[in-house]
Amino acid sequence: MSGSQSLSFSLASPRALPPIRRNSSLKRGGYVLVFRHTATDDSQKDVYPFKFDDMSAQRQLSEKGRDMARQIGAAIQERAIPIGNVYTSRLNRAIEAGKLIAGKDGKPVDALTDSSNASASGMANPTAANAKAGAAVRQLVDQSPAPGTNTVLVTHKTNIADAFGKEAGDVQEGEAFVYRANGSGPATFMARIKFADWTAKAGK
Repeated sequence: MSGSQSLSFSLASPRALPPIRRNSSLKRGGYVLVFRHTATDDSQKDVYPFKFDDMSAQRQLSEKGRDMARQIGAAIQERAIPIGNVYTSRLNRAIEAGKLIAGKDGKPVDALTDSSNASASGMANPTAANAKAGAAVRQLVDQSPAPGTNTVLVTHKTNIADAFGKEAGDVQEGEAFVYRANGSGPATFMARIKFADWTAKAGK
C-alpha cells in the first residue's frame, strides 16, 4: 500500500453529500475523526465504579483489536494524514487504541468515557438517552483542530449514540465518524469510515 493510494469515504448521512477523497481532504487537515475503540476481549468485564488504574477491572483490547488499531495507524501514516490533538476515554482499551491509531499518546477525558457506566444492556442496545454525555462529545467534535491537522477522538459505542443519535449505535469496532470543523458553530458530518475502508487496496 503506497502513499499515493486514495479511497473514497463511505457516506452515511440523511443528507446528500458530495463524495470526498480521503487523501486530498484529510491530508489538508481540519477534520475530527471520532473512533469507536477496536475489538476487545469479551471474557473480561468492566467494574463500576470504574477503577482506571486497575487493568483487571476493565475490558481490554484483544490481540485482534490491537492489530486492527495498528493497521488503521499504518494506513494513516502511509497516506501522510496529519494528526494533531488526540483525546480518548479514560478506559485503557480506548487509551491503547488511540496510541496505536494516532502514533502518539492521547489525553484521557471524562467526556469520552463509557456513558453506559459498564451496563451490558446499555452497550448492546444504546438508547442515545444520555443528553449530557452526548453534549460533552459534541463539544469536543466542534472544536477546530490545530491548523493543518486532524483531531482524533477514541470513545465507546454508547457515547457515539448519545452524541449523534440512536441510529449511530450500529457503529462498528474501529469505525470512525468524520466531521469537518466549521470554525464557528457545529461541525459538519461528512462520512463514516469502517475498518475495512482503511485497509482496502486502491481500486477495490
